[in-house]
Amino acid sequence: MALNDPQWGKRGGNNEGPPDLDQLWRKFTQKVNALLGRRGAPNRPNGGPPDIKQLGGGFGLLLVLIAVIWLASGFYTVDASQRGVVLRFGQYAETTQPGLRWHLPYPIETVEKVNVSSVRTAEIGYRNNVKSKVPKEALMLTDDENIVDIQFAVQYIVTDAQEFLFNNRNPEDTVLQAAETAIREIVGKSRMDFVLYEGRTEIAAGARKLMQEILDRYKTGITISAVTMQNAQPPEQVQAAFDDAVKAGQDRERLKNEGQAYANDVIPRARGAASRLLEEAAGYEQRVIANAEGEASRFKQILVEYLAAPVVMRERLYLETMQQILANSNKVLIDQKGGGNLLYLPLDKLIQTPTPPVPGGDITNKPGTTETLPLPADNSMRSREAFRSRDREQRQ
Repeated sequence: MALNDPQWGKRGGNNEGPPDLDQLWRKFTQKVNALLGRRGAPNRPNGGPPDIKQLGGGFGLLLVLIAVIWLASGFYTVDASQRGVVLRFGQYAETTQPGLRWHLPYPIETVEKVNVSSVRTAEIGYRNNVKSKVPKEALMLTDDENIVDIQFAVQYIVTDAQEFLFNNRNPEDTVLQAAETAIREIVGKSRMDFVLYEGRTEIAAGARKLMQEILDRYKTGITISAVTMQNAQPPEQVQAAFDDAVKAGQDRERLKNEGQAYANDVIPRARGAASRLLEEAAGYEQRVIANAEGEASRFKQILVEYLAAPVVMRERLYLETMQQILANSNKVLIDQKGGGNLLYLPLDKLIQTPTPPVPGGDITNKPGTTETLPLPADNSMRSREAFRSRDREQRQ
């Protein structure tokens, strides 16, 4: 009903007036009494205002309901990957394990839940992508006074929820600062080539160890699980010059390897040749000495024989010497003291004539062989007669 209705405020008959407040209060009281088990309680006489006892009963019920709700708000659940840290008036009280738990409701106690199983990552020198560099964190100075650009990631987990919440105001920033401090210390003690190439694994392991020592000293409740080197290179401003220096170093190493290979090939052969010459010289020395000693011994033996029979030994020596001299000569010398007919025989040709085959052997010619015929009998007889006549002349 609107306020400007002309029937407002009229009671009785068929006209409806505004609701009666006393009647509303009676209905509310009846409902409360019904809830408390006080059905049929006497109503107020003449519809008067409620008494003090009725009001006290209603407020008591309301306080009980509020207390039940307040106590029920103290129940909480801790997941398997979390730990619950209970704070009593803002001060640490206890750490609860996973499951359904209860604590004194707010404002007496509160609960902070900390995830202790998830792996968290801190990025140093970049954010989200290695191309998004942070030069203030990435540029570092090496031991040989060169600047390198390093990006790496640190993975860690929370092992102590109490220390993680209360010993440091911002644990994530603490991890970042500890990681940057550790890596700068290690890089500052290393040379540039070691940092860029063969020393990445050692630098990461050293940074992890030093970082863990720093965080343990600060009691952060954090354990470093891994340190990963994402990138390590010279600054972009000197990248081209550094590439040229690297190529020059590679050329130097290549030339050194080629020279070493050539030396490894030439030196052993030279040493082998020198050793061979030394062995040949030693062998020649031994051979000359042995020959000299043999000649000396033979001379001594000949001297003994010569002293015993000088004429015979002199003739023997002469014949042996002439035999050695004329052994390879194809000339024929004839000593003719007296005149007379001399039959000349071609002795040089006779010497070169092959030996006749053995009687009874195969006299058939074979391919590639020279046929050998016996000398005529008359030629042999003539040569014998010539030698006999010469001997007789010499005797006369």
